[in-house]
Amino acid sequence: MRGADKEKDDGLIIRLDVKGRYGYLIDIHKGFRMTARTTINQIAFRYRSVDSTTGVTRETAKRLAEYLGVDETQAIHRALHELAIRVLPQYEADDGPLTPGQVRQIKKRVPQGEKRSVKSSLFDTEKA
Repeated sequence: MRGADKEKDDGLIIRLDVKGRYGYLIDIHKGFRMTARTTINQIAFRYRSVDSTTGVTRETAKRLAEYLGVDETQAIHRALHELAIRVLPQYEADDGPLTPGQVRQIKKRVPQGEKRSVKSSLFDTEKA
């Protein structure tokens, strides 16, 4: 048996794991049960036992939250937001590379072969 549910007089239900440690609280009010509607936007989040590239300990999360001046939940949200900005595209995907027909249309409209010169530049173009 993995664990056992024990209900106390005040309605508090605690899930115990095999080692007898408290796992998670299910109910804090007598007669109250969480519905699918209240849990639909929630996930289980478990801290790691050691800091690594794939997770952090609770102590690290607390230190980060304190440094940022926010609670742990907000620190997690901020970390996920920064990761999303770095990893996910921040623009809508285009239609891919130009077709040969589109390239021909551009070349037709833009004069080709004329020599152009730069009148000013933000960069130092003199040779050292």
